[in-house]
Amino acid sequence: MKNCIVVTGTDTDIGKTVFSAGLTGALGAAYWKPIQSGLDGQTDSETVAILGEVPQHRILAEAWRLRVPASPHLAAQLDEVSIVPDLLMPPASRLPLIIEGAGGLLVPLTRNQTFADVFARWRYPTILCARTKLGTINHTLLSIEALRQRKIPILGVAFIGDREPETESIIEHMSGATNLGCLRHLDPLTPETLRRAFTAQFDISDFLEALA
Repeated sequence: MKNCIVVTGTDTDIGKTVFSAGLTGALGAAYWKPIQSGLDGQTDSETVAILGEVPQHRILAEAWRLRVPASPHLAAQLDEVSIVPDLLMPPASRLPLIIEGAGGLLVPLTRNQTFADVFARWRYPTILCARTKLGTINHTLLSIEALRQRKIPILGVAFIGDREPETESIIEHMSGATNLGCLRHLDPLTPETLRRAFTAQFDISDFLEALA
């Protein structure tokens, strides 16, 4: 498949699911979360369906659903199941497919493989979501190095949080990665506010070109 975009992050809980919801909605795409850790409360697929106003037939089933909100390797161990990263392949989709990883790039799926290893096998254009808060320069530059070391195509960096122009500028300058835009924290966070913010802050053509 050539119509896939991967969304990953520098860390967990940085807002990449909200970003994925905005992107999936904006592109009229399908969405796939390969591994969901933590089933209490709203899952990431459910969040994307609600915030992105994505109909259920465009939300593709996870390959593994794990009860415990922990690193996939640990959650799988506690659930007494085995994750086999080599079996992870994006499901067929006639629509563009947004694939969201879990946590950061080096989150372990097993004791020997990380999400980055899977992304390196797929080699789809990858968006790195990064906070704008203190510490993000280091985390973002390290994540970009990890992507390049594995020859994973980098579509660009999507910042999430209050605008920090100097932080965004130095990351773009030092890494050479494209600054795709900045999605500010929304209050209230609703399908409408997300749709408006995403359209205002990102150039949809950047994503469409990656799918061409």
